[in-house]
Amino acid sequence: MSDLYPLARPFLQAMDPERAQSLVFSALRSGLAGGDPGPDDPVLRTRLCGLDLPNPVGLAAGFDKDAEVPDAMLRLGFGFVECGTVTPLPQPGNPRPRLFRVPSAEAVINRFGFNSLGLDAFAARMQARHGRPGIVGANVGKNKEQQDAAADYAAGIRRLAPLAAYLVVNVSSPNTPGLRALQGREPLAALLGRCLEVRRAAGAEPPLFLKVAPDLTEEDKADIAAVALESGIDGLVVSNTTVSRPPEIPASLAQEAGGLSGRPLFTPSTRVLAEFRSLTGGRLPLIGVGGIASGADAYAKIRAGASAVQLYTALSYQGPALVRRIKADLAALLKRDGFASVAEAVGR
Repeated sequence: MSDLYPLARPFLQAMDPERAQSLVFSALRSGLAGGDPGPDDPVLRTRLCGLDLPNPVGLAAGFDKDAEVPDAMLRLGFGFVECGTVTPLPQPGNPRPRLFRVPSAEAVINRFGFNSLGLDAFAARMQARHGRPGIVGANVGKNKEQQDAAADYAAGIRRLAPLAAYLVVNVSSPNTPGLRALQGREPLAALLGRCLEVRRAAGAEPPLFLKVAPDLTEEDKADIAAVALESGIDGLVVSNTTVSRPPEIPASLAQEAGGLSGRPLFTPSTRVLAEFRSLTGGRLPLIGVGGIASGADAYAKIRAGASAVQLYTALSYQGPALVRRIKADLAALLKRDGFASVAEAVGR
């Protein structure tokens, strides 16, 4: 599919976005996409919270919500894959239309609202691939109608801790009412304490990350950094989609509710990433997400403080060959500047 994507792209872009995504998943499941990307340049090997990554370029949550194609995505050359967000009970998410392309800005607006087949289906797929090579993480959330948010996050962690290489607590999606309020200092401390307690009792302790929003006040950022350090979680994922609408988003689309991802998110998310690097004193590993569409973008995230990076939206515009290009360009940039490894460049 990597070679065929330039031919398929106009057809896919002309379709309803969710219908196009369904066709892509069919191709991935059938084996038409993927293949052997070959070995990565040794300079790209890195270690994240005890996980040995062949390269630092990961697939962000939101693409494979139900853990249907993690191995196919690893075969495209990703160093790690994050599945989810998964909720304990199945839920349909928000009504359609809920996914909007912004081609002029290489961006997307979505208001999916944690559409999920639920924890049973997700865990069964993770169990089926358990023991296979490749780093596959799980991003957990809460059901829309659940009032006890901590109970839902605890359920996800309890079920998936023995199956996932790492876990991510997602409290930063703008599409579930009240979710971002969990980023406040007191509710966040209580939530993370519960999550860590459940992880300890689960019989497996994969690294636990917190995914945060880019739309935070200075006080929010300081509080989140303090709670993250005090709680003992393993790292932060910075950042989720934004509710802001920069000038390059056409007015007809700017009025659509939801989270904006893609190129316009790169600068603000990288700024927030650097701020969290400073606020945590480099003591907490960070995964940088938001607007990555090139090796230079990935390199900028790493220099801003990311130990690894993730992307998603750019794939829909540039196709699966983008992963190979990013890795090749990133390796060249690291060597150009005299770095022998990704770790040497983090925060530099």
